[in-house]
Amino acid sequence: MKRADVTDLAGSTAVGSLVAFVLLTLIVTGQDGAPLFGDQDLNAWSAHHRPPVALALARGLTYTGTGVLPYAMAALAGVVLGRTARQRTLFALGCVGCLAAAQAVRYGVMSLVARPRPATLEWATRASGWSFPSGHTTTSAIAGGLLVLAVLARAPRGGRALAALLACWAVLVGLTRVYLGVHWFSDVLGGWLFALCWLSLGVYTLARIAPRTLSSLQPAAEGGRRARRADRAEASRPRMTS
Repeated sequence: MKRADVTDLAGSTAVGSLVAFVLLTLIVTGQDGAPLFGDQDLNAWSAHHRPPVALALARGLTYTGTGVLPYAMAALAGVVLGRTARQRTLFALGCVGCLAAAQAVRYGVMSLVARPRPATLEWATRASGWSFPSGHTTTSAIAGGLLVLAVLARAPRGGRALAALLACWAVLVGLTRVYLGVHWFSDVLGGWLFALCWLSLGVYTLARIAPRTLSSLQPAAEGGRRARRADRAEASRPRMTS
């Protein structure tokens, strides 16, 4: 994909997800933090469908959406992206910084919205702080998204299975927050929209202010194909004879 195409796609995605997130936030605040359509039904269903095995799996999965693991995934994304030791270090620091900055902004939004969590009677795990947007959801989506982008940048075809697996992990972490009763689904939706906007904005910014860095992320195989196409085009040109 050309840099201009990447810039346009990332910019459009960032704007679209930002608009959706702002609208959802306004709706939540307009309802004084009360559950939105479908929120209570999903939480009620979850509370009545918690067999021991499913509950244990949900708890184990939800714990992966916070703590050290997401930051380790962000650092790994930078290592995957870099070609040299210096690049790997810089990209790893950049990806970790991207996740940390997102957390700071999210905390600010949570404090401003100040939405209460569902009633503690429904909780099946520990939780603290305000409810919107979901922290575990946002964290896992950004960490997983960074690693997805890194994998697809390095192996556009071969990395699709891993990218799909990472995306499924991020989605499931978000859904466990509803299943365990500590968030409304609209909190999780807000986390996904926030993460999508943050990741898209990061790609757009990189494409605008550091195009050479973005070009360096082009897979070697793709570069080889372009070089071969250029060689074939050069060979097919008519040659002047004296």
